[in-house]
Amino acid sequence: MELRFQCLGPDHWKTEVLLAPVFQGESLHEASPLLDKAAPWLAIAPAARDFRGKKNELSLLHGHPQQNVPRVLAIGLGKAEEFTPGVLREAVAAAVRRCRALEVEGLLLPEALLSRLPGGRDRLVEESAYAALLALYAFRDLKKEDPDAPRDPQWLTFAFDGDYVPDASREAARRGERAAQAVMLARDLANTPPNMLAPADLAERAERIARSVGLGCTVLDEEAMRAEGMGALLAVGQGSARPPRLVVLEHAPEGHEQDKPLVLVGKGITFDTGGICIKPAAKMHTMKCDMTGAADVLAVLVALAEEGTPRRVVGLMACAENMPDGNACRPGDVVRAASGDTVEIQNTDAEGRLVLCDALHYAQKMWTPAAVVDIATLTGACAVALGGEVAGLFTDDDALAERLTAGAELGGEHLWRLPLWKGYEKNLKSQVADICHMGPREGGAIHAALFLKHFLREGVRWAHLDIAGVDWTDSEQPLGAAGATGFGARTLLELARGGV
Repeated sequence: MELRFQCLGPDHWKTEVLLAPVFQGESLHEASPLLDKAAPWLAIAPAARDFRGKKNELSLLHGHPQQNVPRVLAIGLGKAEEFTPGVLREAVAAAVRRCRALEVEGLLLPEALLSRLPGGRDRLVEESAYAALLALYAFRDLKKEDPDAPRDPQWLTFAFDGDYVPDASREAARRGERAAQAVMLARDLANTPPNMLAPADLAERAERIARSVGLGCTVLDEEAMRAEGMGALLAVGQGSARPPRLVVLEHAPEGHEQDKPLVLVGKGITFDTGGICIKPAAKMHTMKCDMTGAADVLAVLVALAEEGTPRRVVGLMACAENMPDGNACRPGDVVRAASGDTVEIQNTDAEGRLVLCDALHYAQKMWTPAAVVDIATLTGACAVALGGEVAGLFTDDDALAERLTAGAELGGEHLWRLPLWKGYEKNLKSQVADICHMGPREGGAIHAALFLKHFLREGVRWAHLDIAGVDWTDSEQPLGAAGATGFGARTLLELARGGV
């Protein structure tokens, strides 16, 4: 869908469907007098009197087909006192999907109907663009085109009552567009079947995309990782015929090349069988999403490059395939991580923390980070604790926690801070190595986070996002189809845009 902009007021507006978000109990006339000018037939439209404005209520109102605005889609926002930008996101998404079902080509959203809502005009323009684009997302790359499927709307026009389109509003819409594109890139990667996206494939795709947008990109193969002493990451991939990769991305715009970077580290397990500790067969196909963290990191770096965000950001994608094989690592094996620590592996299905610990060490060896944030589909324990709508946040840095939580809420993602309970560190002691990579089943997400923390140097600002449970959905959501969600991409993008 293309975003367009129009000014000069309702006398010049022309569209197939005008979108009109309205509060419960509010008439279309009360929402904005501009609607009377754009669609004067609304005053006598019988169906307008039946519309109540309840949350997510949609009512399509018809005028004469030769009018400049022949149809108005009234969109219920619910009670005014309960309004949030998230309510608008869901409402706009529902309206866009309704228009797709009707095979409408062009939509128009008057700025006047947004600027009267709490939250600020430009913020709501951004969220409307974001919602409209994500509402149409579907992973279609591998399916034949269905000639009977309805066509997506081709454009959404933001219409202004004045002589010009404000620069701030235009840029707000573009910010929403880039955020949506980041989420969609992450979804595309995570939805790609694992036979088509081995670690080397993901690295090659990252290189190709990086070149196209001007990002720096370096790929460490298994020989280079061995030279770096990355025994933990290599151990995860040694059971697969498709070797691991570490992808290093850098956004360093002119004037910021020497800044301390924000470093984002993503888990990139392109498929996770559990290794020797193999998973149950049910729903194992969703383990192609075990690289969502790495996909998020790539998507965020691409968005930052495209919009020229004036700060230095480094992204690491720790990529491997966890397979059972005669060469696979075993429960009880001890490996040496890049930090020099020996690590006892007790369960090969707890592989994500192994690839991350080497990547975290590399981040601190190569740069002096302003902050490090890792993101990973790490533990089933976190999914059990928080369900399918909330991700876990672990950090000792209150300011970083606040920034991450605010960025998540801005885009409709939700984080819940969990404790890095120091008393549990004793559960990671090993009889045969410097550290065991897991503790008891109880508190599993906390033990995983504490294992990662072990590899952070004193004084380094760090946060860990456990997105297990929110990376995949079995049903259609307000802002997307069933499948990969791309959760975390918007949160990290807002963090990078706003600084830490």
